[in-house]
Amino acid sequence: MNLKVRLSIMNFLEFAVWGAYLTCMGRYLANIGFGSEIGWFYSVQGFVSIFMPAVIGIIADRWIQAQRLLGICHLLAGVFMMAAAWYGYTNGNESQFAPLFILYSCSVAFFMPTIALANSVAFNGLTQAGMDTVKDFPPIRVFGTIGFIVMMLFVDLMGFQDNQNQFLASGVLSVILFAYTFTLPACPTNKGGEKKSLSEALGLRAFSLFKYKEMALFFIFSMLLGVCLQISNGYANPYINSFGELPQYADTFGVQHTNILISLSQVSETLCILLIPFFMKRFGIKKVMLIAMFAWVFRFGFLGIGNPGSGVWLFVLSMIVYGVAFDFFNISGALFVDTRTDDSIRSSAQGLFMLMTNGVGASLGMLAAQAIINNVNDWQTSWLIFAGYALTIGISFALLFKPEKKD
Repeated sequence: MNLKVRLSIMNFLEFAVWGAYLTCMGRYLANIGFGSEIGWFYSVQGFVSIFMPAVIGIIADRWIQAQRLLGICHLLAGVFMMAAAWYGYTNGNESQFAPLFILYSCSVAFFMPTIALANSVAFNGLTQAGMDTVKDFPPIRVFGTIGFIVMMLFVDLMGFQDNQNQFLASGVLSVILFAYTFTLPACPTNKGGEKKSLSEALGLRAFSLFKYKEMALFFIFSMLLGVCLQISNGYANPYINSFGELPQYADTFGVQHTNILISLSQVSETLCILLIPFFMKRFGIKKVMLIAMFAWVFRFGFLGIGNPGSGVWLFVLSMIVYGVAFDFFNISGALFVDTRTDDSIRSSAQGLFMLMTNGVGASLGMLAAQAIINNVNDWQTSWLIFAGYALTIGISFALLFKPEKKD
């Protein structure tokens, strides 16, 4: 089979595993009485992302080939996720928080490192085949987003949004990917070469950049904006579904097929990647970052004032601006780090950027969102609070962050 096709299938399965539950898990948790605990399930993804990818990456560098480790991690993630599904099935509404959370957390701890491992396998395979990774990898990676969307639609149409079968679907896909890794090209280990320490893999060397005001402000704002990253993944589905309690909305498409509506966010994300070169050339890095920050204002604001009936167009707009909000900051931020750091610390700096946004920021954001939703007890007010927060961050960034001009 053609190498690009093999790697595309790998990426499809990799993100299909995630797409099975990421946008609808909050709805299932609310359905079994864990609505006030949704934030813990989403924040654990960020917490394990702080250290697990680095630890697994070191193992792949030194002892176990990356494609083998990818399979092992998926096998373990799949087993724990299916165990979580079995627990949910056998206990139903009598499920206890601790057993379900522990089984889910163990699965996520092994899944999160596979995203980086899958990239390593793809880069290694393309390089060994003499291909251009910059040119050939993006079309392969797009199949990951397609896999994510396909599973969102599958879970919706199969009626799994409200129950533990979304975990079962994810676990089965993980086991399939474990078997599929035996068809992937072998990756070398680096037993005799240069080895990264744990501190290097975690990006801790890059903390020296905090002595420079420009970089310190950038990483602080990265963390503050990272607060926004997972909020709508965790709460948009149960929020839109809650309209079903009102007779005028019970039969609307948004309530009946919430995941399909939310999948427009991922479609937008795919398309917005293509716009980034134009915006970067026209407006520069700072303005592109600001566009992303204000896009989060609209993402949350449209959710707050919309409804699945006559106001469904506001929900659609919220899904469309998500691509700008998510992609523009993540990619422009990575480019900013790349242009502001030298070769000796560049990889560590990228690791620090990911740690601040998807690790610390996203985890704290989910716990803060959980506290707000539980205490405010009003969906619309909560979304507008999130929009106000994003607006405050955007204005502060515009006033305080003044990067030096670079060619």
